[in-house]
Amino acid sequence: MKYRTIGTNPATRREVSVLALGAMLFGSVTDEKTSFAVLDHYVEAGGTFIDTSDNYAFWIDGGLGGQSERLLGKWRRSRGVGDEIVIATKLGAAPLAPGTGYTDNPEGLSAKAVREAAERSRERLGVERLDVLYAHIEDRTVPLRETVEALGELTADGTAGLLGASNHAIWRVERARALAAGAGLPGYEVLQYQHSHLRPRFDVPSPLFEDGSLGHAGPELVSYLRADPGLTLIAYSPLLAGAYTRADKPLPQDYDHPGTPARLTVLREIAAETGASVNQVVLAWQIGGRLPVIPLAGASSVAQLKENLAAVDLELTDEQRARLDGAH
Repeated sequence: MKYRTIGTNPATRREVSVLALGAMLFGSVTDEKTSFAVLDHYVEAGGTFIDTSDNYAFWIDGGLGGQSERLLGKWRRSRGVGDEIVIATKLGAAPLAPGTGYTDNPEGLSAKAVREAAERSRERLGVERLDVLYAHIEDRTVPLRETVEALGELTADGTAGLLGASNHAIWRVERARALAAGAGLPGYEVLQYQHSHLRPRFDVPSPLFEDGSLGHAGPELVSYLRADPGLTLIAYSPLLAGAYTRADKPLPQDYDHPGTPARLTVLREIAAETGASVNQVVLAWQIGGRLPVIPLAGASSVAQLKENLAAVDLELTDEQRARLDGAH
């Protein structure tokens, strides 16, 4: 395994594995036995960075979520896992009532909601401190300063460590960070967005958000990362839910544009040259790139996880990287 440091504050920064494990469907679609087996193998392989959310996976049963956090808490207790494993979670997008969701009835990012959601996550995970805590989606009904101060209070009292934002407009991330800096509070240091080798269109509504730019790591975010070395991108859905390799998983509509075939061709060429799978090439391209990117990939089986883990040791040449970067 390889590792990198996220965060800049000595009190909260963490060294984590360069491949994060997504636990979104653990405890719901992926049963406990399989989830535990995947988690065990990940840790045995040197993995130290696990990602979840308080709302995973409310859409499976129409409930309130929390299944993933509860499973991770049970796994931690059964294995005696301590703070050597970094668990990141998110708040703000859990539904407030069964049968609703984050678009029509989310918990939001008010000071009260932030505090209460964080406490529930701590209880489910069985931890004293939430190692990494994201504001999951925007809440424009609440003043940004209120959210910033609420998250700052969580870090001050030890409830949370590193702070992050997911699926926010970049200008709001920067405004929140400026507010935090002005108040002497910690700001967002990890940013979680969808990012893969294929590039999406931004003139097609996202499946999750009315503004397709919010869920994707577009040119503005890439520029932001280049300008601020203190930021790290945690790239969710790097393998596009299997669409690179599975015939039954078509590419999302926002990837249906003339640039996609050329990038797919290069991926396949380099997979053939290296003897790796297309998925492994995608992950290796992210892990070894110049931008600070940590791919966040889920796994529903140990075999799938093993394929992903092998990407950590896949070394792409400069020439191969240039071809991957330059395909249009």
